[in-house]
Amino acid sequence: MIKGCKHQVKGKGGILRLSLLGLITFILAGCAVAPPQKPDNACEIFRQYPDWYISAKQSEEKWGTAVPILLAFIHQESSFKPDAQPERTAFLGIIPGPRKSSSYGYTQALDSTWKEYQDKTGNRRASRGRFHDAVDFIGWYNYQGYLRNGIERNNTYYMYIAYHEGHGGYAEKKWQSKSWLKDVSTKVANRAIEYHKQLESCRSTLDRGASWWVF
Repeated sequence: MIKGCKHQVKGKGGILRLSLLGLITFILAGCAVAPPQKPDNACEIFRQYPDWYISAKQSEEKWGTAVPILLAFIHQESSFKPDAQPERTAFLGIIPGPRKSSSYGYTQALDSTWKEYQDKTGNRRASRGRFHDAVDFIGWYNYQGYLRNGIERNNTYYMYIAYHEGHGGYAEKKWQSKSWLKDVSTKVANRAIEYHKQLESCRSTLDRGASWWVF
């Protein structure tokens, strides 16, 4: 990761901006991507980062999890911070110890879960700190939940519970006694609904811009 290098794409977009975005992304490969300035507004997120809309749409078409749900998951897991990590434990209250888990990046996926994703999809260069790979991972993971536990991919509430507990943990239903997790899942589901409403007002503009994407 290159310090002092922030990927910022501001403004409403436009044909020229979007058509040059492939080049910009290439030039800024490896740079730290700052969280969106307005993370609670889906339209503003994609106006700032038009390439994120392309990636989210690709994941939706590939795996079946809608764009608003993908955003809601990432908002909850990492607040759109590409290098998010759990806090370190402390020995004797002052000496930094190991982190509480290996979760990392936009998705907060564990090392083992991310490796499974890489192995199963063949996307071995996938990075938890890259938005494109993050939304693909979430879509893939939710698709596994659909195959294993029959969770419909428009059911944000149960998908998030499975995302947090794992597919095996979801099937065991121990989460039913975790009121805090139910509250968080409700929060994620409500945020997905809000993102969906917001996108209704800007989706056509985003789609027109996406049609000029240059690969």
